Amino acid sequence: MERLKNMELKKTFLVLSASCVLVALLMLGLVFMICNSISSTFPSGGIEILADGSIVKMETPTETQQNILSMLGIIQIVSCIVLPMGGLALSGILYYHIKLKQPISTLRNGISRIRNHDLDFSMPVHSDDELGQLCTAFDTMREELLKSNQELWRQAEERKRLNAAFSHDLRNPITVLKGTIKLLRQGTADEQAIDRLESYTLRIERYVEAMSSIQRLEQMPVRINEYSYSLLHSELEETAKILAGALEPSVSAPDKGTIQLDHGLVLTVAENLIGNAARFAKSKIEIHLERKGNFLHLSVTDDGPGYPVELIQSGPKPFGKMKEDSAHFGMGLYSSQILCLKHGGTLTLENRKSYGATATASFQINQKP
Repeated sequence: MERLKNMELKKTFLVLSASCVLVALLMLGLVFMICNSISSTFPSGGIEILADGSIVKMETPTETQQNILSMLGIIQIVSCIVLPMGGLALSGILYYHIKLKQPISTLRNGISRIRNHDLDFSMPVHSDDELGQLCTAFDTMREELLKSNQELWRQAEERKRLNAAFSHDLRNPITVLKGTIKLLRQGTADEQAIDRLESYTLRIERYVEAMSSIQRLEQMPVRINEYSYSLLHSELEETAKILAGALEPSVSAPDKGTIQLDHGLVLTVAENLIGNAARFAKSKIEIHLERKGNFLHLSVTDDGPGYPVELIQSGPKPFGKMKEDSAHFGMGLYSSQILCLKHGGTLTLENRKSYGATATASFQINQKP
């Protein structure tokens, strides 16, 4: 039975049809044998010519015996029609129950659940034939739909958080601007008020630019190409010299091999992490690149005061600056987190036991020897 389940549909149909027809022919032969055996016990009637030329009249069957012989003949004729057709019908029934019933039921159930927006299930695979492969493909499609829905939900939640943070952080500048405008109308504004008006206007402009940059990041496509570790190593060194040249940056990466990733996306994250570490480091920055499983990990460690506990526990947030700073809105870590998620990875923040902090960005990759 298991061999039939895993056999190809066409081959299974041929095997079942041939087997059932063969069984039907064997039964038909048995019916003929039984009918002939019964009819041989009855007198056949007629005459018999002996060797000497004499003619002997044979016993004539009775009316009851003739009826039985006629019935046996009808049974033989009907069997010639019914048994082969019954064999074919039986092969169809067996084919449905063995090959079609479970996969069709599974697919119907899956379609019904997807129609009801339920993607949190798995499709059981009952065989390795074409329908089993179809169930596997259907389950793969379900997984992709689930991932797409989860990604859309995550983006919607992130957009809500971004809009809420943007609205919250705009309240203070708007309040200051309203007060300054009121002073201007009253003619009591001084030079300091004018400077404050200019400062907060530039601040709102930077807010708008930050919002636009985040939206561009969310819409950025991921373009995968093949790059060598040596190229990434040299570019990380160059970036570290530009952003943290006075802090003795050290870069370590594999010497050989190639990987497939979005080169620009990874470097953008590296620039954000290195620039963020350079702002808080005291004397040095360590940059480490390595492959773990199917992920590329980029770690940037500094010897600064470390991340706030709230940032480590809740993760980077839009406009999540810990201090009032008109030049920085805390968007570097948040945008890096978005880019890591787009590349199938994550961004992890942690403080070292002695001093400093480490930001680790992971990117899903395809390794080539």
